[in-house]
Amino acid sequence: MKKYISVALCMLLPAAVFAQTYTLKEYEEFALQNSKTLKVAQERINAAENLRKAAFTQFLPSFQAVGTYMWNQKNISLLSEDALLPVGTKMADGSFGFTADQISNSWTVIDGQPVPLDADGVPFDPKANPDKIQWKQYAYLPKSELTYDVHNVFAAGIGFTQPIYMGGKVRELYNIAKTSEDIARLQIDNTQEELMISVDQAYWTTVSLINKKKLAEKYVELLSRLEKNVQASIDEGVATKGDLLNVKVKLNEANLALTRATDGVALSKMALFRVCGLDLDGDFGLADEDITQSQAQELDPAYNKAQAIDGRFEIRELENLEKISHSQVKIARSRFLPNIAASANYLTTNPNTFNGFENKFKGMFSAGIAVTIPIFHFGDRIHTLKAAQSEEKIIRHRIDEAKELINLQVTQANFKVREANRKLETAQSNMSAAEENLRLADLSYKEGLISITDLLGAQTAWISANSDKIDAGIDARMSELYLRKAVGLSNIK
Repeated sequence: MKKYISVALCMLLPAAVFAQTYTLKEYEEFALQNSKTLKVAQERINAAENLRKAAFTQFLPSFQAVGTYMWNQKNISLLSEDALLPVGTKMADGSFGFTADQISNSWTVIDGQPVPLDADGVPFDPKANPDKIQWKQYAYLPKSELTYDVHNVFAAGIGFTQPIYMGGKVRELYNIAKTSEDIARLQIDNTQEELMISVDQAYWTTVSLINKKKLAEKYVELLSRLEKNVQASIDEGVATKGDLLNVKVKLNEANLALTRATDGVALSKMALFRVCGLDLDGDFGLADEDITQSQAQELDPAYNKAQAIDGRFEIRELENLEKISHSQVKIARSRFLPNIAASANYLTTNPNTFNGFENKFKGMFSAGIAVTIPIFHFGDRIHTLKAAQSEEKIIRHRIDEAKELINLQVTQANFKVREANRKLETAQSNMSAAEENLRLADLSYKEGLISITDLLGAQTAWISANSDKIDAGIDARMSELYLRKAVGLSNIK
């Protein structure tokens, strides 16, 4: 006996696994865990965060190293040919000059001063016409000694640049990056909100179709019993074949409606499972399949509008865009201001010029401050500034417009809630009336007081009232969801 019980439990276990029932909250958690859209939004946050960190580095000094090698075909020579330099004397005033025994020119005395004569015997100024002087001694400068090997040139350096004042643009670029990160975080909240709404819509649509399928099954069952009763009445001679045909037509329509409802439930579940990242062919139940209708909750209109302005994604995103546009105005204004940066470097070369052209690595340190002051550029900067200011005004107008539209949307959502509640009350009242009408029609038909057509009409009214009641219940839940979304409370359960 125990063996049979164990086998039975093993057979039931897979069914329990594959027919797992989840609540709406659990389906929402599945969607949050598996949503590709949320993962994309998270990567956007990561990208924005890294861009903000990159923008912060602009406050810090930048270090750079450089190295280069150049091969030259020819060497450098400071002389085109061998040269002869005259040998003179350093004068008392420190200048280069000559004495009478250092030149071959003839001399004369003018105003008590010796003056050399050129070849024509005319006095001249040797400082103005040094080529006219005939030197006795020359120094020989060979071209080869002033030719330097630059076939292979190496250079390397390392340094840093520190911005001191950039007109405020570095700070504003960082503010833009930081605000962009805030927008990315807002977008993931909005994506999560939209995902939750999609899950709720798919969930309650599935619940609605499941209940309509159950209703279709009840209707098929009701018509099947009626078919048997009419057939029995025909056998007793109190009903006609026309009555039976009317019932069969309705039964066929009910079976077709049941087939459509069954397919609708399967497709709706697949849509729900897709949003939640579950296996599309899985067999998962919904905890609210046996729905109990309740009225949607209204919210205080004054609270609605105040909450919507503070809580809606659109407003918060536009406010951040306004911050970005304000920073862009400051960046455009910074183009009128000077830029100041400090730098320090160490440079080494081979050959080096610190001791002639020497084929050794030698270098030196250097440091300085650079200042750039814009003066005039034909109005380019002023036009750019005005364009940035116009963009800032556009964002402000968009914020005002969005607030007006949100106020209208909140009002409409409140009206929808009231309308859905009235529709639900009406549907519940009609349902009670349809049930009572069906009960009376069934009794009247059994007593022969009404025809089969009248009974079928009462059943049709009953099925229609049940369907309207299901729709009204779902509408009430969805209208409350839309109201909460309109006021930025869609994640509050």
